Amino acid sequence: MDVDAIFLARIQFAFTVMFHIIFPSFTIGLAAFIATLLVRWRMSGNDKFHRLARYWTKIFAVSFAMGVVSGIVLSYQFGTNWSRFSEVAGNVVGPLIGYEVLTAFFLEATFLGVMLFGWTRVSPTLHVTAAVLVAIGTSLSAFWILSANSWMQTPTGYEIKDGIVHPTNWIAAIFNPSFPYRFAHMFTAAYLTTSLVVLSVGARYLAAGRFVEEAKTMMRMGLGMVAILAPLQLFIGDAHGLNTAEHQPAKVAAMEAHWDGSKPASLVLFAWPDQTQEKNHFEISIPGLASLIIRHDLEGTFKGLKDFKPDERPPVVPVFFAFRIMVGCGLLMIAIGLYGAWQWWRGRLFDKGWYLTGLTYAWPLGFIAILAGWWVTETGRQPYLVYGILRTADAVSNVSFWPVLTSLIMFVVVYTVVFSMGILLINKLIEKGPEGRAVQPGEGVPSRPLSAAEEGARDAIGGAK
Repeated sequence: MDVDAIFLARIQFAFTVMFHIIFPSFTIGLAAFIATLLVRWRMSGNDKFHRLARYWTKIFAVSFAMGVVSGIVLSYQFGTNWSRFSEVAGNVVGPLIGYEVLTAFFLEATFLGVMLFGWTRVSPTLHVTAAVLVAIGTSLSAFWILSANSWMQTPTGYEIKDGIVHPTNWIAAIFNPSFPYRFAHMFTAAYLTTSLVVLSVGARYLAAGRFVEEAKTMMRMGLGMVAILAPLQLFIGDAHGLNTAEHQPAKVAAMEAHWDGSKPASLVLFAWPDQTQEKNHFEISIPGLASLIIRHDLEGTFKGLKDFKPDERPPVVPVFFAFRIMVGCGLLMIAIGLYGAWQWWRGRLFDKGWYLTGLTYAWPLGFIAILAGWWVTETGRQPYLVYGILRTADAVSNVSFWPVLTSLIMFVVVYTVVFSMGILLINKLIEKGPEGRAVQPGEGVPSRPLSAAEEGARDAIGGAK
């Protein structure tokens, strides 16, 4: 097998999964936000919640469609480029992905149409219920996908027969050691991402003096979530890091660019890791702080990269820098949330100034953090595809250089065109803004069949209008 083909297969999957992940991570939080808006509308009768729900539902529809399209491509790659992975690990990964389809996707597909098109065709109660069930479906989808991915990071509940993995304990496989931390971390990241987008869009409208009432509601709801979840994510991430140090010590060593495990580890703020010379160039660090974080002891030690054979080490440079990008975005989100909460408490949240202007540009932070975090997760697992069981080089199909290169080029071209159009459409919807009037209870859903006379009167009134 051509080694270049393996590299291209990895690039192809990385390219497609990076496009895919930004849409589910957005729609998970957005579905819950829409459901919350509709519940608040039904409880308060305030039309602005209905207008906002209808507005964000249009954006949700575009994002959901792009997420589904990009997700289908990933499934095909399991067969075209990664057939050996499917053969070895398919007995566990296949059912977990299948459970996502049977529970989450079917639930979403059943009620998504009601949510998107039922504004005047079903009762308000049924419409709100459909939105809540779609939100539950997106959460279930995250549950199963993260369970499958976490099993690949920390596999449990299996046995190997003739080189093939067979499940022996589904509870242990589903709730593998890293799953609770990974699920909490990613789920919180999805809600943070959506909250930042909502907050940013609200700030954009308020700065322009458009849809002021709706903008203030978006800012309150978005900032409230950011102020709570961003600091919480710091603690969840710390717990996740400790779990990773226990089960994937080479990944943590790469994240910290820590070479010598016999000495307390410094927290490296900046460096250029050199895998050939096994040291860091241009290092700026705080002595002992990494040991304090990982071991809760300034003099504590944990494994360094030199404790692993060279072919057991992940690529250090991308893991090291991606981790710092993720943490940097997280600290910015904490600052945005806490400062905004202080301004809110002072009654100055909606004042025009540098903070409001800055919020209009804050929307990409969550997406950048998620992409950087997944880069750490997947690249830091190398050289394994299923940690400790199946190496990436042994998981690829028997494919040659040119077919993989051709399909990669096609993916780049098609994705660039399709997703550019989708993003432009979302931006157009944002530019247009919330509009319309709330459907009152009973509108569009007669409590009894109309008589012929009533139908004629309704049609005549409609024609006169």
